[in-house]
Amino acid sequence: MTTAAAIANDVRSGTRRAVDVVEGHLSQIEAHDSNVAAFNAVTADEARAAAAAVDAMVADGRDPGPLAGVPVAYKDNLCTRGIATTCSSRMLEGWLPPYDATVVTAMASAGAVMVGKTNLDEFAMGSSTENSAFGPTRNPYDLARVPGGSSGGSAAAVAAGFAPLALGSDTGGSIRQPAALCGAVGIKPTYGRVSRYGLVAFASSFDQIGPIAGDVADAALALGVISGHDPADSTSVPAEVPDFGAALREGVEGLRVGVIGELAGGSSNGSLGGMDPEVIERLHEAADALADAGARVGRASVPAVTYGLTAYYLIAPAEASSNLARYDGTRYGLRVAGADAEEMNRLTRRAGFGSEVKARIMLGTFALSAGYYDAYYGKAQRVRMLTRRDFDAAYTDFDVLLSPTSPCVAFPFGERSDPMTMYRCDTCTIPSNLSGDPAMSVPFGTGAADLPVGVQVLAPAMCEARMLTVAAALERVAPPLRPPRLGAGEES
Repeated sequence: MTTAAAIANDVRSGTRRAVDVVEGHLSQIEAHDSNVAAFNAVTADEARAAAAAVDAMVADGRDPGPLAGVPVAYKDNLCTRGIATTCSSRMLEGWLPPYDATVVTAMASAGAVMVGKTNLDEFAMGSSTENSAFGPTRNPYDLARVPGGSSGGSAAAVAAGFAPLALGSDTGGSIRQPAALCGAVGIKPTYGRVSRYGLVAFASSFDQIGPIAGDVADAALALGVISGHDPADSTSVPAEVPDFGAALREGVEGLRVGVIGELAGGSSNGSLGGMDPEVIERLHEAADALADAGARVGRASVPAVTYGLTAYYLIAPAEASSNLARYDGTRYGLRVAGADAEEMNRLTRRAGFGSEVKARIMLGTFALSAGYYDAYYGKAQRVRMLTRRDFDAAYTDFDVLLSPTSPCVAFPFGERSDPMTMYRCDTCTIPSNLSGDPAMSVPFGTGAADLPVGVQVLAPAMCEARMLTVAAALERVAPPLRPPRLGAGEES
């Protein structure tokens, strides 16, 4: 598959037309998305018009931007003006936002061409994209297995060759975990690095937008485009955006790399269990590869990560309970008639929300209720602070940290129907959302059933460049993945 960087270079130089690039990707979507179901909507007419505008700029001698003519897919919880943004929920089915998310504007300004909106777990609540009101997305590496979640549609779109770039959102691992399961690169930036304006909120103190790409260079390119201060987002950090591309050319010699012991497998020495042995093998092989490249590798300890799952599933549902209260049948979205306002509200929410969303709203409402706030929500926030302190302590000894991205490879549909079994998919990713630090997943070999494994690189706040340096070093020595299979006898 041609990279985003190569497409943009060709389009800017005039050696390829953006309209031809877009037609090629639309043909791939038409041929194979009936099997993968990555998209909730394909915006073919809009894509053709945008591509033609890019070509017109090139013909006039103007530079369309660093993503000139690059097809991009957006997770369907990012607002797109006049194009349905559903969050894969009946509650917002058919809703047309009156504005674009800041990241959508930034990508378009850089010359990117939207080809569609991708499927997700409803309101980004899930780890498999099985919770979508519009049906599940399938993993391009094995159509009988999940792509991960909640950004499963975005990850599957990249893996299947439908678009070289996609944007997702990451609240507890929702970019990194599906990237790992689909053999892609996924980045959760530092909280505040990328504007959240126009992202439909799940848990506002965790949510962060980031790229999913076929390689580290493309992910770095997209990250540079969407990063930067945005006055429309009060949590946006006014920090300079580094040259992420330059970081890819740096070596790792002398860098201190810590393998997080609590996430390195086994059940002794405080390590969390439940990790596939092949995943742990790939982690240690990645660490050895960095050591061979000159890094100083050792064991790091972040004890609070063992409590991350518990803390997250109190704080995030509490925030979701507040954020989703706006869907009441009165202002926008679904409305089911009732005898009075109270009944209308009740019937609307019952019909509009799926079972997972309802469960998290109820859990969050309980955690915030009188008599339980201090016992649950308050304690969870203290664990969050402890996590932040433990990461800070680890970063005094190490420049970056390493762990698995997902405890397992892609699993068959329905295998993790028990909520706690599903929630454990986010064991390795949630800690970075609690701390707010950046983290990313890089493909590194395969596990059971020859399916992709992702290794997670973590770094201190605002140190994405350092994280990308390590990710690029891993990518250079990573074992190759087999091509995805998009149907009977078909490859991407």
